[in-house]
Amino acid sequence: MKEYSIYTEHMTVGYDGKPLIRDIEIRLKKGEILTLIGPNGAGKSTILKSMIRQLKPVAGTVYLDGEMMHKMSGKEVARRLAVVMTDRIRPEMMTCEDLVATGRYPYTGALGILSAEDHKKVLDAMKTVHALEFKDRDFTAVSDGQRQRVLLARAICQEPEIIVLDEPTSFLDIKHKLELLSILKRMVKERQTAVLMSLHELDLAQKVSDCVICVKGDHIQKYGDPEEFFSSDYIHELYDIQSGSYNAAFGCVEMERPGGEPKVFVIGGNGMGIPVYRRLQRKGIPFAAGVLHKNDMDYQVAEALAAEVIWEEPFEPVSREKAEKAAEVMKKCERVICTQEKFGTMNARNRELLTLAEEMGKNVERMQKTSGIGFGYH
Repeated sequence: MKEYSIYTEHMTVGYDGKPLIRDIEIRLKKGEILTLIGPNGAGKSTILKSMIRQLKPVAGTVYLDGEMMHKMSGKEVARRLAVVMTDRIRPEMMTCEDLVATGRYPYTGALGILSAEDHKKVLDAMKTVHALEFKDRDFTAVSDGQRQRVLLARAICQEPEIIVLDEPTSFLDIKHKLELLSILKRMVKERQTAVLMSLHELDLAQKVSDCVICVKGDHIQKYGDPEEFFSSDYIHELYDIQSGSYNAAFGCVEMERPGGEPKVFVIGGNGMGIPVYRRLQRKGIPFAAGVLHKNDMDYQVAEALAAEVIWEEPFEPVSREKAEKAAEVMKKCERVICTQEKFGTMNARNRELLTLAEEMGKNVERMQKTSGIGFGYH
C-alpha cells in the first residue's frame, strides 16, 4: 500500500462506539483529489474527522504513508498532513498572520520560534490565497470567507503531503471558490499534494475531482471516477430529490416546472431559449417548447421546465410530423415567443411555425440578443 498517501482498512466510524458508516475503504495517491459528496447528515465530516484523529474510529485502521496513524506522534502527522475543517475556531488575541504562522510549528523547536525563512513562507502562503491585505487584523474580526482563506494559507505554509478539507468553499463567494480550487489543483500538479475533501457544490466536485465517494446510509454507495455516476438519475437517487431537478449535462439544478396547460409557446434553439424558459418558470407560467433537437442546449433546460417539449433527433432536419405536432400545441397557447433571429436547413420548419403563428393572429414576440427578456409578464 506504499503507493497511497493515506488509506483506510475496514474502517467503521460513529459516535460513542455506535457505528454510523461501516467498512470504509479509502485510497488516496499523491497528486490526486478525492471528494466526498452526499446529503446533509450522511457522515462525510465524521469520516474526515475519523481519518485525521479528531474522532476515534469505531473499528479499522487509518494509514499515513504506510504507517498506522494512531501510533504516530502529533508532530510526525502535522509534517505530512494539514487540515482545514468547518469547526469555528476562536483564538484569543491572534492576528490572521499569527494564525497562519502556526502552520510552521511542526518545523520549529520547543519554543515555537519562527526563522526568517518560516516568516517568508507564511507571507507567501497568505499571498497565494489573497489574504495579505488583512494579515494584521484580528482573526475573530474578519468575515467567514476571509477566515476560510486564512485557514487554507495555514495549511499551505505547513507544506503537507496531504490536505484534508471539510466543505472548504462553504463561506466563499464564487470568485474565491474558484480561486481556492485552482490553488488546490496547482498544488496537486506542481507539488503532487494529495487532497481529500467534502463538497456540497456538485458542479465543482464534478469538475475538480479525480475520484468521488458517494456517502449515504450506513455505507459508501459509490466510489470511482466522476464520469461513472454524475448522471441526473443517480444524483436524484443519492439526494432523494423530490422537487426540482438536477441537470448532469450542465452540472446545475432547475426549479420545479409550473403546473397546468402551456400558455406560451417558445420557438427556441441554440441556447437562446434558456433565459426565456427560466423567466417563465419564475413567473409560474406553464409553457411549451419546440421544435428542439435533443442535442441542443435548449433541450436540456426545456425538458426540466416546460410542460411539453416537441423534439427532433440530433442532426436530422425538423420533420413535417414534428412541426405539425408543435403547431397543434401552439394553437392552444395564448402567445408565442421566438428566440431565433435566423433559421437554417435543420430547423427551417420552425420558421414555418413562426409564420403560422402570425397568420393565426397570435400575440407573437420576437426576441433579439440585445432585447433582453422583458416580454409582457411582470
